[in-house]
Amino acid sequence: MKAIVIHEFGPPSVMRLEDVPTPEPGPGEVLIAVHAVSVNRTLDLVVRAGKYARRVSLPHVLGVDPSGVIAKVGPGVTDRKVGDRVTAMIRVSEATPTNAPKLLGVNVWGGYAEYVKVPAQNARPVPNAVDFATATVVARHAPTAFHLLRDHARLKDGEWMLVMGAAGGLGSAGVQAAKYLGAKVIAAAGADARVQAAIDLGADAGVNYRAQDLTTEVLRITGGSGVNVVFENVGDPDLFGKAFAALARYGRLVTAGGHAGGVVPLDVNRLYLNQITVMGVTGETPEDVDMSLKAAAEGRLKALIECVLPLAEAQRAHALVADRTIIGKVVLDPRQ
Repeated sequence: MKAIVIHEFGPPSVMRLEDVPTPEPGPGEVLIAVHAVSVNRTLDLVVRAGKYARRVSLPHVLGVDPSGVIAKVGPGVTDRKVGDRVTAMIRVSEATPTNAPKLLGVNVWGGYAEYVKVPAQNARPVPNAVDFATATVVARHAPTAFHLLRDHARLKDGEWMLVMGAAGGLGSAGVQAAKYLGAKVIAAAGADARVQAAIDLGADAGVNYRAQDLTTEVLRITGGSGVNVVFENVGDPDLFGKAFAALARYGRLVTAGGHAGGVVPLDVNRLYLNQITVMGVTGETPEDVDMSLKAAAEGRLKALIECVLPLAEAQRAHALVADRTIIGKVVLDPRQ
C-alpha cells in the first residue's frame, strides 16, 4: 500500500510517499480502507517535528482520525463486517496509573495511508448521510468537546460560555456542543473572518481578541456578570489571563490544548476569592462519538473544512496548517 512515512523528525519535507506492507488485522482488529484523515496541529505537526511530549518511534506513519470502509476483519470480530462505513477512535489502549494511553498515529502507525488497522471496538459506525471528511472532523473533535463541557465543566442550559480559538477544530466543535447543551456562546478568535465563521455555526456573539479587549467585551455582552464557563484551548500567555478574568463567581475553565505555548499566568487571588475551578481534561467515549455522528447526520453538527487534498500532498497540507491563515481543517484522501 501507499503511505506517508517519516524516517526522521523535521520539517514537512521529511514526509515521503512510500510503498509499505499492507497491515494484517490480528485478533479483535479490523482493517480500514482510508477515505479521509485530517491534519492536526499537535498530533501531526508537532509529532512530525519531533517536539511531542511523549516518545514516538521511527519510522512512523501519522494520522490519528481516519475514516473509511472496513476491508477485512481479524479473528474473533463479530460486531463489524467488511463494507461497514466507520471512523476510528484515537485511543488504541487505555491509560493505567503508570502509563499514558497508546494513540493511533502517535504510538502506532496511523491513517496517512491507504489502509490502517485498529481494534474493532475503535471503529465506530458512520451514518450514510455523513461523508467521510465530515465524519473524520466531527469524530475527532466533537466527542472531546462534549466530554469536557458536559462531564467536567458541567455546562448547564442557559449558562454563558466563552470559547477561545472558536474557529479551530476543537473550538468550532465547542461552539456547537455548547449550543447543543443549551448554553449561550461567545466566540473569540483572532480575526474577524474566524469570529464570523463561529457565529455562522451558532455562537450568540463574537469577539476579535486581537482587535478588542477580551475581558471588557465579554463583560459587556453578559451585562457585567461574566461567563460561567471558559473553553480555553489556546494557551496564549497574553490572552489566558483575559479569558480567566471574564469568569463569573463559581466559574469553570476547562482546557485540552495549548497551541500558543501553554505556559500562562494565573491570578491565584481571583482563583480562590471567586471559587473558580480550572480543569485540564482529554478523552472521549464511544457513546459520544456515536452521538456526535448522529447529530452530524441530522444537521446539528457541522465540520469546518478548508480543503481535501490527495495523500501525496501531505507536505503541502502540513504547510497550510502551519500557516495559521486557513479557516477549517485540512483533510487528506488516499483515494485521490
